[in-house]
Amino acid sequence: MTKHLRLALLTSTCLCAAAPLLAQDGAEGFLGTLTLGESKRAVQTETATPVTVIDEEELRDRQAGSVAELLVTVPSVALVNGDTAQGSGISIRGFGSNSTFGTDQKVLIQVDGATRGAEELYRIGTQLFTDPFLFREVEVLRGTVGSFEYGSGVVGGVVRLETIDPEDVTGGETGLALRQTVEFQTNGNGVTTSTIGAWQVNEDLGFMFNYVDRSLGFPEDGNGDVINPGRDRIDDPSWLIKGKYRFGDDKAHSLEASFQETQSSQFDVPYDSFGNLTFFGNVDREIESKTTILSYGYNPLNDLVDLSLQYSHVDEVITQAAVSCPGSPPAPTSICSDLLDADHEYETTTLTLKNTAFFQTGALVHDLTTGIEYINRERVNAFAAPGGEDERWAFFAVNEIDIGEAWTVTPAIRYESSTVKGDTAPNDGTFSKDALMGGLSLRYAFGNGFAVFGSAAYTEVMPIIDDLEFPGRVTRSEKSRSYEVGFSYERRGALRAGDQLALKVNYFDSELWDVNSFVDATAAQNPLEEIRTEGVEIEASYAMENGFYIDLNATLAEGEEVTQAGLVSDWRNQAADNLRLTVGKVFNDIYDLSWEVVSADAITVNGARDAGYTAHNLRATIAPKGKGVWENTEFRVGIDNVFDAQFTPNLATRPAVGRNFKFTLAKTF
Repeated sequence: MTKHLRLALLTSTCLCAAAPLLAQDGAEGFLGTLTLGESKRAVQTETATPVTVIDEEELRDRQAGSVAELLVTVPSVALVNGDTAQGSGISIRGFGSNSTFGTDQKVLIQVDGATRGAEELYRIGTQLFTDPFLFREVEVLRGTVGSFEYGSGVVGGVVRLETIDPEDVTGGETGLALRQTVEFQTNGNGVTTSTIGAWQVNEDLGFMFNYVDRSLGFPEDGNGDVINPGRDRIDDPSWLIKGKYRFGDDKAHSLEASFQETQSSQFDVPYDSFGNLTFFGNVDREIESKTTILSYGYNPLNDLVDLSLQYSHVDEVITQAAVSCPGSPPAPTSICSDLLDADHEYETTTLTLKNTAFFQTGALVHDLTTGIEYINRERVNAFAAPGGEDERWAFFAVNEIDIGEAWTVTPAIRYESSTVKGDTAPNDGTFSKDALMGGLSLRYAFGNGFAVFGSAAYTEVMPIIDDLEFPGRVTRSEKSRSYEVGFSYERRGALRAGDQLALKVNYFDSELWDVNSFVDATAAQNPLEEIRTEGVEIEASYAMENGFYIDLNATLAEGEEVTQAGLVSDWRNQAADNLRLTVGKVFNDIYDLSWEVVSADAITVNGARDAGYTAHNLRATIAPKGKGVWENTEFRVGIDNVFDAQFTPNLATRPAVGRNFKFTLAKTF
C-alpha cells in the first residue's frame, strides 16, 4: 500500500475514534432520512456494500444536464470523455469507459431493472442516452461485492436508475396532478422543459406521462471556446409513460408497465464523440433508445414470498451519415467513409424471476433473494462492429444473515452461461462459456454507532459479440478478484444536541487478469495481462438542528497495468485523487443555500501529466410553504464553475463547461 493511502486510512481512523468521545450519552440512533435541515446525501453506514444513493431532491437540486453529470459526484466515479449526452463515458474505480470505447463491460447500467447497452462501439458514448428529469433515484454500487444480483463481470460497479412513479406526483391521493418544470442555463443558452401528468384513479391504480425536451445549445469552456461544435444545437427529447395496478386479497398482486424513449441528435460534429479528433471527419448522428418493461409482483402476507417477474426490451439505434471525410492519416478515405456511414442497432431482452424470503433458523435471521435470469442481445452487422447474438442464462442467490444484534454475514453467488453466435463471415462462429462467481461480506456493529466490515469477491467478464473479431478473446473470459475493508460511524447528538454525524471509509484492492479489453495500437503489440488497483473512499455528512450541514466525499486511488511481456506501468485509466465538499444551510424549511467545492489532484500516468483543478458551485432553492399561487412551487438557482476556471478533468478528452448560471421553476398543480 502506498504512503498516501496509509495516511488516508490513519486520518480517517483518528476522526472516527474521536467521535465517540465527543458524543453525548444516550443519544444513539442516527436518523437516516433526508429532509430540509439535514444533509443532502445520506451516508449508507448500515451496509458493508460501498453504495451511494442520489435521491430525487438532490437530483433536482443539482440541475444536471445529463445523468453522467450526476454520477460524477459519487466517489470513484469519473467521466472519461466529457459530459455530453453522446460522448460521456462512465468510469468507476478505473473501469468502464476508456479513451477508445464507451464501455469495457465492467460497469453495468440498469434502468428500472432493464440492462442497457454494453458493447464496444468505437468512439461513441456509454449508451446511457436518457434524461435526468425521468428519474426519482440513482444508486451507484462500487466494486464487485454487491453486484451478483444484477450481472456478471462487474469490476467497476453498477449504476441503477429508477424512473418517477405516479404516486411521486400525486402523493398517493386520488385525482389528477400536473408538474411543470422549466430550466434555463446561460452557457450555451440551453432550455429544458419537463411536463409530468399523473392520474391516481384510486389507491390501487395510477398512470403517468412525462415528456422532457432538452436543448443544450453550444456550451463554452472557461476560455470561451465552444466545447462541442456543430451545425445545429443539441436537441434531446425524452418521454416516459407508466401504469401501476394492485389487486387481489390484501392487494398482494401488482402489475406495472412502462415505456420510455430518448432521442439525441447532433449534426456536422466530429465522428469522435470523445475528443473531437478531426481526422475521422464529421457526421450527422441521431440516436434513439427505447425501453419497454412489464412486471408482475406477488407479495402476500407471508414472509417467505415476495415474488417478481419482469420482462424488459431495450432497442438502441445509432444512425450516422458522413458529412466530411478528409481521409488523412491514420484514417484512409475508404476506412473513414465506412466508419462514418455505419449504422448500429442492438436489442437486449431480459426476463428475470426472483423472490425474497425472510425467515429464521435458530439464531440466524435470513433475508434471502434468489432468482433466475434470461438475457438475449442481438446486434446488426456494421463496420468495426460484428453482428451476432449473445444468449445468457443465470442463477443468483444473495443471503443477508443477521446473527444477533452485531453480526451481518452476506454470502452471494451467481452462475452464468453464455453462447455468442456470429451472423456474418468471417465472424460467424459459435462460442460458449460459463462461470460460477460469488462473494462474501461481513459486518460487525459495536452498538455505539461504530461498525467494521470487510468483503471478498470473484467475478468473470464473459465474452461479448465484439470479441468475435478476436479468436483469442472470444474463447476466454476475464477474471477479477477484489478485497475490501472499512468502518463506519453514525450517531445523533455526536457533537451537540440534535445533530447528526455519519462517516464511512472503505479500502479496496482489486486485480483483473486474462485481460481481453483495452485493445489499441500499443496493446496489440504488447497486450495487457493484468491490472491492479487500490484505493480509499471516504463519505461523510454532518447536520445540525439549526439547518447547517456539511457533505464530503473523497477518493484516493492508484493502479498499475502489466503486459504479457512483464512490463509494468501506471494504469492508463486511473482517475486522479479528488475531493468534493458541500457546506450549506436551510432557513425556516424554505430556503436552502449551499456552496460546493470540487478539487482533483494532478496525476502523471505513463509520463503524461494532467494538471489538477478546483472548481466552485453555488446553489439556492426556495420552496414557499404558503397557500395560493405559491403552493407546491420551487425556485432553484445555481452557478456552476463560479470563477470560470479553465480545466480538463482527468481522463476527460474535452474541457469542462465554463461559468454557467442555471435557473429552474417548478410547480405541481
